[in-house]
Amino acid sequence: MRIIGGKYRGKKLFSPDNGAVRPTSDRAREALFNILRSRLGNDLEKYSLVDVFSGSGAFALEALSQGFGKVALIDVDTHPLLKNVALFPDEKKKINIFKRDALKLEAAETPFDVLFMDAPYRKNLTVPALENLCSKGWLKPKALCLIEVEKDEECLLPSMFEKIEERRYGLAKILIAEVAG
Repeated sequence: MRIIGGKYRGKKLFSPDNGAVRPTSDRAREALFNILRSRLGNDLEKYSLVDVFSGSGAFALEALSQGFGKVALIDVDTHPLLKNVALFPDEKKKINIFKRDALKLEAAETPFDVLFMDAPYRKNLTVPALENLCSKGWLKPKALCLIEVEKDEECLLPSMFEKIEERRYGLAKILIAEVAG
Protein backbone atom coordinates (compact mmCIF):
# COMPACT_ATOMS: atom_id res chain seq x y z
CA MET A 1 0.00 0.00 0.00
CA ARG A 2 1.29 3.45 -0.91
CA ILE A 3 0.34 7.09 -1.40
CA ILE A 4 -0.72 7.46 -5.04
CA GLY A 5 -0.47 11.21 -5.62
CA GLY A 6 0.54 14.62 -4.40
CA LYS A 7 3.37 15.71 -2.14
CA TYR A 8 4.10 12.22 -0.76
CA ARG A 9 3.45 10.24 -3.93
CA GLY A 10 5.03 6.79 -3.74
CA LYS A 11 5.45 6.82 0.06
CA LYS A 12 4.87 3.30 1.36
CA LEU A 13 2.35 2.71 4.11
CA PHE A 14 2.04 -0.17 6.53
CA SER A 15 -0.58 -2.69 5.47
CA PRO A 16 -2.38 -4.43 8.31
CA ASP A 17 -1.87 -8.17 8.01
CA ASN A 18 -4.62 -9.32 10.35
CA GLY A 19 -7.44 -9.15 7.77
CA ALA A 20 -9.48 -6.84 10.02
CA VAL A 21 -8.69 -3.80 7.83
CA ARG A 22 -9.58 -3.68 4.13
CA PRO A 23 -7.91 -0.61 2.56
CA THR A 24 -9.60 1.13 -0.37
CA SER A 25 -7.81 0.08 -3.55
CA ASP A 26 -5.30 2.39 -5.26
CA ARG A 27 -7.55 2.50 -8.33
CA ALA A 28 -10.58 3.56 -6.30
CA ARG A 29 -8.58 6.15 -4.33
CA GLU A 30 -7.25 7.66 -7.55
CA ALA A 31 -10.76 7.85 -9.01
CA LEU A 32 -12.16 9.38 -5.81
CA PHE A 33 -9.51 12.09 -5.72
CA ASN A 34 -10.30 12.89 -9.34
CA ILE A 35 -13.95 13.28 -8.30
CA LEU A 36 -12.96 15.49 -5.36
CA ARG A 37 -10.86 17.74 -7.61
CA SER A 38 -13.64 18.00 -10.20
CA ARG A 39 -16.14 19.05 -7.49
CA LEU A 40 -13.88 21.12 -5.21
CA GLY A 41 -11.21 22.42 -7.58
CA ASN A 42 -7.46 22.05 -7.31
CA ASP A 43 -6.96 24.19 -4.19
CA LEU A 44 -7.77 21.57 -1.57
CA GLU A 45 -5.85 23.38 1.21
CA LYS A 46 -9.02 25.19 2.32
CA TYR A 47 -10.92 21.94 2.87
CA SER A 48 -11.04 19.52 5.78
CA LEU A 49 -11.75 15.80 5.52
CA VAL A 50 -12.94 13.28 8.08
CA ASP A 51 -12.17 9.60 7.46
CA VAL A 52 -14.58 7.42 9.46
CA PHE A 53 -13.78 3.74 10.06
CA SER A 54 -10.32 4.84 8.94
CA GLY A 55 -8.53 1.51 9.39
CA SER A 56 -4.98 2.03 8.12
CA GLY A 57 -5.57 5.76 7.61
CA ALA A 58 -4.57 5.51 3.94
CA PHE A 59 -7.42 7.65 2.63
CA ALA A 60 -6.89 10.53 5.06
CA LEU A 61 -3.13 10.43 4.52
CA GLU A 62 -3.72 10.46 0.77
CA ALA A 63 -5.90 13.55 1.32
CA LEU A 64 -3.01 15.25 3.13
CA SER A 65 -0.62 14.35 0.34
CA GLN A 66 -3.07 15.69 -2.23
CA GLY A 67 -3.31 19.02 -0.42
CA PHE A 68 -6.17 18.95 2.11
CA GLY A 69 -5.61 21.47 4.90
CA LYS A 70 -6.83 19.27 7.74
CA VAL A 71 -7.80 15.62 8.22
CA ALA A 72 -9.37 13.65 11.05
CA LEU A 73 -9.33 9.89 11.44
CA ILE A 74 -11.97 8.07 13.46
CA ASP A 75 -11.77 4.39 14.41
CA VAL A 76 -12.24 2.21 17.47
CA ASP A 77 -8.84 0.59 16.82
CA THR A 78 -6.24 3.25 16.08
CA HIS A 79 -3.23 0.92 16.21
CA PRO A 80 -3.04 0.34 12.42
CA LEU A 81 -3.42 4.01 11.54
CA LEU A 82 -0.99 5.31 14.20
CA LYS A 83 1.87 3.46 12.49
CA ASN A 84 1.06 5.20 9.21
CA VAL A 85 0.43 8.63 10.73
CA ALA A 86 3.90 8.41 12.33
CA LEU A 87 5.35 8.36 8.79
CA PHE A 88 4.16 11.98 8.35
CA PRO A 89 5.88 13.92 11.17
CA ASP A 90 5.80 17.22 9.24
CA GLU A 91 2.00 17.03 9.02
CA LYS A 92 1.20 16.53 12.74
CA LYS A 93 -0.61 19.86 13.04
CA LYS A 94 -2.99 18.90 10.24
CA ILE A 95 -3.98 15.49 11.67
CA ASN A 96 -6.49 14.70 14.42
CA ILE A 97 -7.03 11.14 15.58
CA PHE A 98 -10.17 10.09 17.44
CA LYS A 99 -10.23 6.64 19.03
CA ARG A 100 -14.01 6.45 19.06
CA ASP A 101 -16.98 4.39 18.00
CA ALA A 102 -18.53 6.18 15.00
CA LEU A 103 -21.98 5.30 16.35
CA LYS A 104 -21.33 7.06 19.67
CA LEU A 105 -19.46 10.26 18.80
CA GLU A 106 -19.70 13.36 20.95
CA ALA A 107 -20.45 16.74 19.40
CA ALA A 108 -17.78 17.92 16.97
CA GLU A 109 -15.66 20.96 17.76
CA THR A 110 -15.52 21.89 14.07
CA PRO A 111 -17.54 20.40 11.21
CA PHE A 112 -15.83 18.98 8.12
CA ASP A 113 -16.19 19.76 4.41
CA VAL A 114 -15.65 16.22 3.13
CA LEU A 115 -16.48 12.78 4.52
CA PHE A 116 -14.93 9.50 3.50
CA MET A 117 -16.53 6.48 5.15
CA ASP A 118 -15.64 2.86 4.64
CA ALA A 119 -17.45 0.85 7.32
CA PRO A 120 -16.88 -2.90 7.59
CA TYR A 121 -18.99 -4.53 4.89
CA ARG A 122 -22.41 -5.97 5.75
CA LYS A 123 -22.38 -4.98 9.43
CA ASN A 124 -25.16 -2.37 9.13
CA LEU A 125 -22.89 0.37 10.48
CA THR A 126 -22.99 2.88 7.62
CA VAL A 127 -26.45 4.40 8.09
CA PRO A 128 -26.30 4.69 11.92
CA ALA A 129 -22.81 6.24 11.66
CA LEU A 130 -24.03 8.77 9.06
CA GLU A 131 -26.98 9.71 11.27
CA ASN A 132 -24.70 10.15 14.27
CA LEU A 133 -22.18 12.27 12.33
CA CYS A 134 -24.97 14.63 11.25
CA SER A 135 -26.71 14.83 14.60
CA LYS A 136 -23.42 15.59 16.36
CA GLY A 137 -22.35 18.29 13.91
CA TRP A 138 -19.38 16.55 12.29
CA LEU A 139 -20.42 17.56 8.75
CA LYS A 140 -21.02 21.01 7.30
CA PRO A 141 -24.17 21.68 5.31
CA LYS A 142 -23.41 20.71 1.70
CA ALA A 143 -20.47 18.51 2.83
CA LEU A 144 -19.38 16.17 0.06
CA CYS A 145 -19.60 12.54 1.16
CA LEU A 146 -17.86 9.50 -0.32
CA ILE A 147 -19.38 6.39 1.24
CA GLU A 148 -17.93 2.98 0.42
CA VAL A 149 -20.04 -0.17 0.76
CA GLU A 150 -19.78 -3.63 -0.78
CA LYS A 151 -20.81 -3.60 -4.45
CA ASP A 152 -23.99 -5.65 -3.86
CA GLU A 153 -24.88 -4.07 -0.52
CA GLU A 154 -28.10 -2.07 -0.37
CA CYS A 155 -27.56 1.23 1.42
CA LEU A 156 -30.44 3.68 1.69
CA LEU A 157 -28.94 6.95 2.83
CA PRO A 158 -30.62 8.86 5.68
CA SER A 159 -32.93 11.70 4.64
CA MET A 160 -30.36 14.41 5.41
CA PHE A 161 -28.18 13.10 2.55
CA GLU A 162 -28.80 13.69 -1.13
CA LYS A 163 -27.31 10.98 -3.32
CA ILE A 164 -25.54 12.44 -6.35
CA GLU A 165 -24.27 9.28 -8.01
CA GLU A 166 -22.65 5.92 -7.38
CA ARG A 167 -19.62 4.23 -8.86
CA ARG A 168 -18.24 0.70 -8.68
CA TYR A 169 -14.60 -0.29 -8.27
CA GLY A 170 -13.94 -4.03 -7.93
CA LEU A 171 -15.70 -5.23 -4.76
CA ALA A 172 -16.62 -1.69 -3.72
CA LYS A 173 -19.52 0.62 -4.49
CA ILE A 174 -18.96 4.31 -3.73
CA LEU A 175 -22.01 6.44 -3.00
CA ILE A 176 -21.35 10.09 -3.67
CA ALA A 177 -23.70 12.30 -1.70
CA GLU A 178 -24.10 15.74 -0.19
CA VAL A 179 -25.43 16.73 3.21
CA ALA A 180 -28.64 18.73 2.91
CA GLY A 181 -27.96 22.40 3.37
